[in-house]
Amino acid sequence: MLRHGGSAADAAVAASAVLAVTTQHMCGMGGDLFALVGGQGATPSALNASGRAGSGADPDRLRAEGHRVMPMSGDIRSTPVPGCVDGWLALHSRFGRVDLAEVLAPAISYAAEGFPASPTLALSAPRVADRPGGEAFRGVVRPGDLMCRPGVARTLRAVVEHGRDGFYGGEFGAGLLALGAGEYTESDLSAPLADWVEPLSVEAWGRVLWTVPPNSQGYLALAGAWIASGLPLPADPDDELWAHLLIEAARFAAYDRLEVLHERSSGQALLAPERLAPRRDAISCERAAVLGDGYGEGGTIYLCAVDEDRMAVSLIQSNARGFGSGLAEPATGIFLQNRGIGFSLVPGHPAEYGPGRRPPHTLSPALVTDAALRLDTALGTMGGDSQPQVLLQLLARLLAAGESAGEAVAAPRWILSGGGAGFDTWDARGQVQVWLEDGAPWAAGLRARGHDVCAGAGMPTAGHAHVIRATGGVLEAASDPRALSGAAIGF
Repeated sequence: MLRHGGSAADAAVAASAVLAVTTQHMCGMGGDLFALVGGQGATPSALNASGRAGSGADPDRLRAEGHRVMPMSGDIRSTPVPGCVDGWLALHSRFGRVDLAEVLAPAISYAAEGFPASPTLALSAPRVADRPGGEAFRGVVRPGDLMCRPGVARTLRAVVEHGRDGFYGGEFGAGLLALGAGEYTESDLSAPLADWVEPLSVEAWGRVLWTVPPNSQGYLALAGAWIASGLPLPADPDDELWAHLLIEAARFAAYDRLEVLHERSSGQALLAPERLAPRRDAISCERAAVLGDGYGEGGTIYLCAVDEDRMAVSLIQSNARGFGSGLAEPATGIFLQNRGIGFSLVPGHPAEYGPGRRPPHTLSPALVTDAALRLDTALGTMGGDSQPQVLLQLLARLLAAGESAGEAVAAPRWILSGGGAGFDTWDARGQVQVWLEDGAPWAAGLRARGHDVCAGAGMPTAGHAHVIRATGGVLEAASDPRALSGAAIGF
């Protein structure tokens, strides 16, 4: 798209659409999307294309069935109406330069004519091969095996010809209504799901950091960075105090996430200095704080693009977990997200599952600008609850330690875990395990400060982060070496 004169938005939508075809085990048209666009001297634009629960959402029925949390898989009630396609259309309509048909042409070609299965898709395909809608994944046993997705090709062509109605009002929409069996109504699908919203920002380490507001958890990365930028970080990231202070910044930023994050949360209030300063002041260089008194496999892709005008798009798109709910719209073979796992089933909770509501979201794209709002960095990662933790570590390495994009992305990471599948980190309000990657140098110092340090088998995902920096008049990019599939490409 860039070679053909397209904008960063054209490139981002085209790449996201290709991944929706080739990487269904992590993202797809049945999932949600968030994006930031900025870097040209104006306030960045924030796009929330996350879906809403259907009109038939009934938390009492789930509780009567014995559920205390939203079902992880196999239940349509954990599938909000997917916002991805509305997100593509909104992003392209506002910032695209080339025709939508050209933007979606590569994805249509791969879906209709075939693509080689990636290593991760080959590993994941057997999980859904025998399910309704999973026919395209049958017989995929090795990386490189050729796959076609004709139902997805038809759906993409319908979007080109008819816009959002080709998706929400077409074959996919009809199948979703039938599969929902009362969970959704036609009006749920006809209501646009992409909203341009006011971005959140803080100043830290001499830069302005940006993210999307709630229902995204992106505020946690900014809160952690604001807290950490006021702490005595050592110059050397290998110093045990470096890891300790960043871990404490992440814990103090996020320990009450389950209570305060919902679609009506005020992001500005969550980032207010009067709220964060006492948390920063409670951090000790010597000991891990005791929090929690008084009170569950990856399914996400991240990409960023920068064009010749230095417009940057930071885009994240997701099924939530793996193939999402494990349910597919059978005619098109598009698998459906399980992002509804972010809802609460506690009666009266502000994030309680209910008609028309958006669930709390882990997706957390980020941008960094200078004070004049010129692009510094576009960055993001997959990783469920760990996304703000990975972003905090990248921001500290890039902005405080002065590392290059490649150094920062490849450096060892710590990840906080609640002991489950990457979506339960804050169930115990900050009493977490600290997992270290192989080669991380901080174990002894963290244990001495009272952290519950783990390593080895069972390590939660440490993210697959990607970074583009605009420094010194050139672009610098890095793709995470942890990913079996990923790339940093310049033209």
